[in-house]
Amino acid sequence: MKQWIYSCCMGVLLVACNNRQQTGDKQHNDSAAVYLTTPDQQQLLAQQSGLGGVKDTAVINIRMDSSRQFQEIEGFGAAMTGSSAYVMQRYMSPGQRQALLEDLFGTEKGIGINYIRMSIGASDFSTSPYSYDDMPGGQRDDSLKHFSIEHDTQEVVPVLKQVVAVNPGIHIMGSPWSAPGWMKTSGKLEGGSLRPDAYEVYARYFVKYIRAFGEAGIKITALTVQNEPQYEAFYPTMKMTAPEQGTFIKDHLGPLLEKEGLSEQTKIMLFDHNWNSPEYPISILDDSLIARYTAGAAFHCYEGAVGAMTKVHDAHPEKGLYFTECSGGSWSPVFADNLQYMVRQLLIGTINNWSKNVLLWNMALDEKNGPTTNQPGTGEGNRGCMTCRGVVTVNSKDGAVTRNVEYYALAHFSKFVRPGAKRIYSSALVDKGVENVAFLNTDGSRVMVVINTTQQERAFSVSEQRDVYRYVLKPGAVATLVWR
Repeated sequence: MKQWIYSCCMGVLLVACNNRQQTGDKQHNDSAAVYLTTPDQQQLLAQQSGLGGVKDTAVINIRMDSSRQFQEIEGFGAAMTGSSAYVMQRYMSPGQRQALLEDLFGTEKGIGINYIRMSIGASDFSTSPYSYDDMPGGQRDDSLKHFSIEHDTQEVVPVLKQVVAVNPGIHIMGSPWSAPGWMKTSGKLEGGSLRPDAYEVYARYFVKYIRAFGEAGIKITALTVQNEPQYEAFYPTMKMTAPEQGTFIKDHLGPLLEKEGLSEQTKIMLFDHNWNSPEYPISILDDSLIARYTAGAAFHCYEGAVGAMTKVHDAHPEKGLYFTECSGGSWSPVFADNLQYMVRQLLIGTINNWSKNVLLWNMALDEKNGPTTNQPGTGEGNRGCMTCRGVVTVNSKDGAVTRNVEYYALAHFSKFVRPGAKRIYSSALVDKGVENVAFLNTDGSRVMVVINTTQQERAFSVSEQRDVYRYVLKPGAVATLVWR
């Protein structure tokens, strides 16, 4: 198991969110805390000696300006899939599980994850395919009399309740992989589209979901209408075109959430698919009657480039952007390569392209990258991801936890950038190999995450007004700097 190294006390440099109003004013402090992860894993979010202020900038200088503020950050995290909840609930003792959840979601000694995604019914990472209203073939349940979240009370609900106990303010996003089969053209969970005559009942299905989990003490703060709506497979999936999604939101889901008094609590997000199709959310947001019901658009990493998010922002700057899924896996086993990709593209990259959050895929899986929702006889290519890696790995024999590269990449942000922080201006210096992003927390503390993308050491400085700090970063290393 990788050694988890962290400091349990940051003294006056703690960046926990408090009740102070966010401003550009600052109380000057003469030192910056530094937390480092190196590609050789010799340092894993390890606190370094503090940096004293200096007078002169280095040749490579990252300029900051906290008066130039951009999007508000809602949080960082991953998906609490059915599989993630299963390995935590089934493989871990109560003490092990509590320790892991406090490590992941705790804001004092943990890494402060405060945003998770869950599937509405089964995904490809559940122990079996199901919805909250399954019916025998040929039968419908338009009254939703048989709606029940009973399946999720075995693992998902207990684990989510523990998460909420550790971090009561956590954001929880719900995403459906499929509507119940009887609502679809395929007549089953796998593939097909939502039947036009099921739009109204499907909107009521979302309301029942929000209320059922709310009654269990789990507040759903956001919805995406359909996970990966341009994809069908031999596990729960559902195709939904942009016009179909727009119609469903405008005529059914949006008005119903308003009528039920849920629209302020639970935001609606569009798309929830890859960077290669920015025209999908843009075409929906171009209709102001639809846009009034939506908070913005969500993206995945598997095709296209991160700059697509800025394309959507430029078309509709009044709407939020969200990054909701990307997975590492055994196809890419080298820690150094994954660290650079995740920090550079998925974290720094998405935030600098206007994302308000960053979510990875499975929060936890076992040592066999599962369990998954596999259907016998469907063929290897149709069984979902068999090689995806969780943020942590939970051993099925003894519940031991391995913290993967995803854990450390997330922690460089989630531990220090608190909800309500604003991204602020920092000079990019991509050509100098010190890619970065900077934040202003609501308590006035500054946070900068920097990665050295070159094969040589990089000496650089960070400057804002009279504050100047210098640091030397090894090739491929990531540092988080925190100061007031």
